[in-house]
Amino acid sequence: MKISLVIVNKDEAGLADTLDAIARPGTGPLDEVVVVDASEGRLEQIRIAHPWVEWRDYHQPSGVRITIPHQRNIGVRESTGDVVVFTDSGCIPGKDWLRYLLTPILEEGEAVTCGPAVSPESNVYSGSRWWGNTTDRYVSAGATINMAFRRDAFDAVGGFDEDFGAGEDLDFSWRLTEHGYRIRWVPDAVVEHQWGDLRRQLRRAFVYGVGWARLYRKHPNRLKNALREHPVAIVYPIFLLFLPLTLKYRAYPLLLLVPLWRNRHEDLPFRVLIDHLVQGAGVLAEVTGLYR
Repeated sequence: MKISLVIVNKDEAGLADTLDAIARPGTGPLDEVVVVDASEGRLEQIRIAHPWVEWRDYHQPSGVRITIPHQRNIGVRESTGDVVVFTDSGCIPGKDWLRYLLTPILEEGEAVTCGPAVSPESNVYSGSRWWGNTTDRYVSAGATINMAFRRDAFDAVGGFDEDFGAGEDLDFSWRLTEHGYRIRWVPDAVVEHQWGDLRRQLRRAFVYGVGWARLYRKHPNRLKNALREHPVAIVYPIFLLFLPLTLKYRAYPLLLLVPLWRNRHEDLPFRVLIDHLVQGAGVLAEVTGLYR
């Protein structure tokens, strides 16, 4: 069974570290590495330094802000593996990452696997609620930062929805489970990822909010469980929507003390709160049509 690793890249110099950390094709289970690169030639030195990588240049279409799902679809189409593995530029795979991630597919008949992504430093994504805090054998969704799947599973759901700029991995996961596939959690298949500075994290949070709005518009049957499963996408937009009440009820912003207390065990609870507010703004921007 042939194995392909696909990495999409916008303009991330960290791609070099990722490629350096991956065993070259032919030295393990991996048969090929495909990079779909949208840097417009700015990472040419990385391509030259890694001649064993199948490099595909990608040019961003006019009017499309974020092309991650487009690049992922191209990466799968351009690869030849029966099994496709995804990780992201800047990720550093842990020891035996690929073997752990692939074993359930190659030896146990699974179709989709995913694993945790850990942060090497404290940020909004490094707390206990983030990747890696489950003991379940199967999960409802997996992040494409650390995922493998059989090609026939990808084909069965039609790949990634290119209307998404963020949240495309959740949409992909939800469609997989709706088609009867199970997503196997592999806790030992760990990648380490740098999430960038605060500005980049907040920019990502806004786009995540936009993604949540699009997810629930596409999957309205999941709205009934949204408050329980993904409260950030519901509670914070509502809070922001009624923020003008502060003019009459000065204590209204004090409601934020509730989530601040609930997040007290996170690495950076106040920053998590800000992140959630920005996600809420992203939801509202999408719902009201301000984000185009």
